[in-house]
Amino acid sequence: MLSQETIKIIKSTVPVLEQHGTTITTVFYKNMFEKHPELLNIFNHANQSQGRQQTALANTVYAAAANIDNLAAILPAVVQIAHKHKSLGIKEEHYPIVGYHLLGAIKEVLGDAATSEIIAAWGEAYGVIADAFISIEKDMYDQAKQTDGGWETFKDFIIADKVVESDVITSFYLKPADGQPLPSYKPGQYISVRLNIPGEEYTVNRQYSLSQAATGDLYRISVKREDEFIPNGKASIFLHNKTAIGDIVEVSVPAGDFHLDMDSNNPVTLISGGVGITPMMSMYDTIAKTNSDRHVAFLHSARSRKHQAFDSVLQKLNESLANSTYATLYSEEGDGFIDREFLAANVLDGSDIYVCGPTPFMQAVIQGLYELGMPKEKVHFEFFGPAVQLELVNA
Repeated sequence: MLSQETIKIIKSTVPVLEQHGTTITTVFYKNMFEKHPELLNIFNHANQSQGRQQTALANTVYAAAANIDNLAAILPAVVQIAHKHKSLGIKEEHYPIVGYHLLGAIKEVLGDAATSEIIAAWGEAYGVIADAFISIEKDMYDQAKQTDGGWETFKDFIIADKVVESDVITSFYLKPADGQPLPSYKPGQYISVRLNIPGEEYTVNRQYSLSQAATGDLYRISVKREDEFIPNGKASIFLHNKTAIGDIVEVSVPAGDFHLDMDSNNPVTLISGGVGITPMMSMYDTIAKTNSDRHVAFLHSARSRKHQAFDSVLQKLNESLANSTYATLYSEEGDGFIDREFLAANVLDGSDIYVCGPTPFMQAVIQGLYELGMPKEKVHFEFFGPAVQLELVNA
């Protein structure tokens, strides 16, 4: 438990963190990687270069400070981040390193304003928050190891097949090199793929949604080929252009708190844009295999037919389900976008709603859902990469 004096001091830093948070986290990552370059084997370099990780951490630190007297309020965010950490292999021994450099960055950025009392208070608060992460993640690692076929961090998988799904998306079927059966996963979860790319000094980690229902013998990810000139394109270009059937990649245990509620029989509306279709495929496929009477609507937005993956599969799944609707809008072919009017006409009444796609897409869709009066607790969404703040009006 934190003392009232510590809570008071942390609360007093909230305005400063709001103003200087991203500067502090940028300095933090710079200093930490200079002293511990081996951590570049864990962190996503693209998110670093794009500033997304710095912003995400700044948002987390700010939320922790603002809720320091009620840390239970940020527990959902802690669990979400813990899933990311688990999928990347972040362990207890990393937290003292993070704490040392985070406090150092606060002192460096704020200068004399970061008094010894403020640093001491933040040191105490960081210890409490770090212990929460360590405890949650330890339970996740233990559960992963104890599950039939499970493992702790990464193990070798063979690329068993590559299937072109559209002009930009290819599916990779991954089988464990040790031949062991695979643990199941919740539809919507992801895995981390760790790559050793020739010419790269450090391993490259990327998280990809599992794009079909669990089979017990292989995992499928469906990867969009990004532009080779953008930071996030390094892994996808390598997977698309340089890997072949029989190659080995390292894969983590499935993780993620964005997943279909399998214990509910509520109607479901799946809304995706672009490659955001991948976790929805796992959800839709799972519903077809386990609860085919469940009411479900699958709403997708793509630039054009040649850009959309899985259309024929979706058509067949839709036909096989007793209470399903499936609709796709192609923006470059004159169909427009998934807007509030489209949502009003197609979202199932009383449904649990799952949204995934590029950030602008999610921002527009979620704004539309809220304006239509959809309860926030019924709207679930997933970001590819670190979570960012959605700029929603009157939400």
